[in-house]
Amino acid sequence: MQDVLGPRTTLGYCTNVHAGTTLDAIRAQLDRHAVRVKRQVSPHAPMGVGLWFSADAAREAVATGAAPALRDWLQERGLRPYTLNGFPYGDFHQPVVKDAVYQPHWADPRRTAYTRDLITLLAGLLPEGPGGTGTEGSISTLPLGWPAHVGGELDRDPDFTAAAAKQLTGLVHHLARTELDTGHLIHLDLEPEPGCLLQTSADVVDFFERHLLGTADDLSVRAYLRVCHDVCHSAVMFEGQPQAVRTYRDAGLSIGKVQLSSALAVDFDALTPDQAAAARTELQAFAEPRYLHQTSIRRDDGQTEFFVDLSDALAARGDRPVGEWRVHFHVPLHRAALGTLGTTRDDVPRLLAALPPRGDVHHFEVETYAWGVLPDGSGAQDALARGLAAELDWVRAGAGA
Repeated sequence: MQDVLGPRTTLGYCTNVHAGTTLDAIRAQLDRHAVRVKRQVSPHAPMGVGLWFSADAAREAVATGAAPALRDWLQERGLRPYTLNGFPYGDFHQPVVKDAVYQPHWADPRRTAYTRDLITLLAGLLPEGPGGTGTEGSISTLPLGWPAHVGGELDRDPDFTAAAAKQLTGLVHHLARTELDTGHLIHLDLEPEPGCLLQTSADVVDFFERHLLGTADDLSVRAYLRVCHDVCHSAVMFEGQPQAVRTYRDAGLSIGKVQLSSALAVDFDALTPDQAAAARTELQAFAEPRYLHQTSIRRDDGQTEFFVDLSDALAARGDRPVGEWRVHFHVPLHRAALGTLGTTRDDVPRLLAALPPRGDVHHFEVETYAWGVLPDGSGAQDALARGLAAELDWVRAGAGA
């Protein structure tokens, strides 16, 4: 949907919620779900779709020159590609994903090869702008890697950091060449996430300033390497949305893409003993085996504990839980609560209000990929399109559209 969140903006949803690691499976899922979502939220105009391709599917699409036919196929259905999720490399819907989603990391040449395929694919999918001009595309990507996969904290292994920075800056030149050849400005957007090497806006800025900037290529780096700001991720880290936007702005970094998402939240200190017991039981149901659900607990003294997974937090602090818990579980945006559990969806309007009024950020997508593992079953396949449409309608209503 165009211009819903400001001039030249596109709003859609991220299709990594749908299983499928081949081109045929991706088309089938889009036909089954995305077309139905479009009928509900944008029956008379194209609807944005944030596409996800596994590494195998992206390689197949590039090798077979599939982009033009896929672009036409999407256009026939009123689906407008504008952004890709380049984070999950393999099967994002296998029974157990957990920290495998962070592999390969950014020092691994496979990550660069995958991302180059995505750039080529997106350049072939983007529609022309007015008067035959190029249009803007974005690709979100992982925040370097997961600490356990690279030997610990960032800079503990200088070879890893140098290799990751070299691969990213190498893609700057590839993106610049792509714009010259196709007219499409495509930027690669690092997406900070709880527990990763880059968790917060401050981490991203530090990495840029220490490892990517400071050369004659600074203008190109800032143009083609940007940030994907996921609202849920900031909320889990107890990072205020205006604070994150200000941190990027003050460092001269651009937000290339915003993922509109909501985390689970429960303040046990505000509950009665009976309410706390009920909330703990309900929270336990979200400790499912497929995805990693990083959890932060802020105590009344202002200190925060971090746990790699919700199951770890429950095992360590679950008998008599205290403090405010925030869980990296992307829950439906239109739902203010799930049983006795709250959400952080109010951070979405806070984020939108904090963005620069001149409309520098053009790409927005709802990213609730965890519909299929919601314990109440509301993400059942026959109800999924209705749920996705409800999320987009909630965003649009909040924007006054």
